[in-house]
Amino acid sequence: MKANLDNITIVLHRPHFPENIGAAARSVKNMGIKHLIVVDPRDCDLARVLKMATHNAEDVVTEMEVFDDLKNALESFQYVVGTTARTGSHRQTVRNPRRLAEDLVNISQNNRVAILFGPEDRGFANKELQYCDVLVTIPTAGFASINLAQTVMILAYEIFLANTDEPNTIIPRLANKDELEGMYDHLKETLTKINFINPQNPEYWLTGFRRFFSRIGLRAREVKLIRGLCRQLDWYFEELLRSTGSVRE
Repeated sequence: MKANLDNITIVLHRPHFPENIGAAARSVKNMGIKHLIVVDPRDCDLARVLKMATHNAEDVVTEMEVFDDLKNALESFQYVVGTTARTGSHRQTVRNPRRLAEDLVNISQNNRVAILFGPEDRGFANKELQYCDVLVTIPTAGFASINLAQTVMILAYEIFLANTDEPNTIIPRLANKDELEGMYDHLKETLTKINFINPQNPEYWLTGFRRFFSRIGLRAREVKLIRGLCRQLDWYFEELLRSTGSVRE
């Protein structure tokens, strides 16, 4: 079984140069991927994009979607992969391209997958990587700076070739990012209200929950269950305040 390429989308976040968009479109076309999203590009001159994409990848450029905001661009996806050259204890699980591609064979059968690439000059900030379920880094011989289109090609190539003989491990449909972000907003509000997380920096304290739920892979009904728990906690907290005559600040 191979990856479902119809469920794979390449997402370029804040690319600087139209030529890089065009070269990326050409790379995904080479590897059978049809979907390209561009988020908040510095310059999206279609003439320059199409010139680099060449005639064969013109359909990818014509059908690509452009968004102003990363959160909105990702809301319909169930699984998001972030590409990075930087790793550390504060970043999620990291895969190499081949291992990632093997994982995506099963995930992509029932889930829309976004492969997310950051700006050419600086990559992603931690707050942008919060939307990612896993990170991938390309091993290099000491010099880690790779052209955007080359990075796209390496990931697309590995996904195109990946194969598995384990159909029983297909991942069911997961909650999409819109559903998950609604849950995280609700969790942040509830956990701040009951003083479980620091209100001065709630996103930092929520990071552990994001990583935990990403490893598990929540389905839509499980998201609803967690939000139901939050609503009950909210109700109980308000009742407690009323019964004690306390006033919430």
